[in-house]
Amino acid sequence: MPFALLALALGAFGIGTTEFVMMGVLPQAAADLGVSIPTAGHLITGYALGVVIGAPTLAVLGARLPRKAMLVSTMSLFTVGNLLFALSPSAEIGMAFRFLVGLPHGAFFGIGAVVATSLAGEGNRAKAVSMMFMGLTLANVVGVPLGTLLGQQFGWRATFVVVAAVGLVAVAAIARLVPDQGRPDPQQASVRGQLAAFRNPQIWLALAIVTFGLGGTFACLSYLTPILTDVSGYSPTGVTLLLVLAGLGMTLGNYLGGRIADKALMPGLYGALIGITAVLGTFAITSSDKVAAAVTVFLIGVGGFMVAPIMQTMVMSKAGGSPVLVSAAVQSAFNIANSIGAYAGGLVIAHGLGLLAPNLVGAMLSVLGLALAVVSGGLERSTRRRTAAREVPARDIPVVEPRTEPALVPA
Repeated sequence: MPFALLALALGAFGIGTTEFVMMGVLPQAAADLGVSIPTAGHLITGYALGVVIGAPTLAVLGARLPRKAMLVSTMSLFTVGNLLFALSPSAEIGMAFRFLVGLPHGAFFGIGAVVATSLAGEGNRAKAVSMMFMGLTLANVVGVPLGTLLGQQFGWRATFVVVAAVGLVAVAAIARLVPDQGRPDPQQASVRGQLAAFRNPQIWLALAIVTFGLGGTFACLSYLTPILTDVSGYSPTGVTLLLVLAGLGMTLGNYLGGRIADKALMPGLYGALIGITAVLGTFAITSSDKVAAAVTVFLIGVGGFMVAPIMQTMVMSKAGGSPVLVSAAVQSAFNIANSIGAYAGGLVIAHGLGLLAPNLVGAMLSVLGLALAVVSGGLERSTRRRTAAREVPARDIPVVEPRTEPALVPA
């Protein structure tokens, strides 16, 4: 494995930590900034908004720059943003800095995925993407629990100072280990060239699959803590351990997804979406038993995050010569999926359907993602048949010998 992938994974680790650790230190941040916890929750929203806006914007603005320079620039912006956020004097200013931190998220992953595939040999591209995303999943196993503990002991500001330090190390590692990528082709790097990929309906289908397929997973994960405490009967300490278990499941799912995508991309996508649908539906039953609930939480992490490297690879394969903007758009779709899942899950709880209802909503969203995947697969097969029909090899075309009439002989 190229050491450059480790540098990209380190950057992903920092981004994953800063994205999710805010949930763990939210009470400390609310108390320190003098606001309620719901108001402090806007710090989470601000980051997500930065990701959705920043992913396509920075991808377009930086399309003409060398990709290594863009990786260094986006990670530098991430580092500075986290340091400024740690120094925020108020919640309003803090939200602005969280928005700033979210801006480079999608562009880093979008460009990083393209660079990772360029470093891998044929047949290992999805595996390379999954290695970069491994940093994101490990953030849930190591970065978020340690960051939460650090925030509880020394204050939430200390957590984000350490995250900024991780970003600084990632900047140095990328600058040292990632080889120069050269400048992109000017025609492909133009705004028109980047947007041309979106003429392909398969791109829109892929983004919709991410939005609804992973929206189902987030419908469950958003309310996992109250489910485990109020239904499964776990203590807050036990819930922390189960969140680590979910992170381990995400790491395994990401690993498996990268390997499956290189061998059988569409069957792997079907299998992952069927699996997550079944597991979310099952969790409505298994959540009443501690052991069964723990196993199901692990499987939710596996199934949900198998989809990530599969979809990233699928989108880039359909983007032609302009993969960066499309790859970054996947990150926007991930965050939209998070928002849709959380909103839909909260809606059914608010209507009195109980804490287990988000699991059933999640299963239905995953079914919708699966249906879209089946449509995408059908279109792909239809396109291949039409292409094959237009490109009949010459040897398959029968050769007709010219007929010659016998000469007329006068009597």
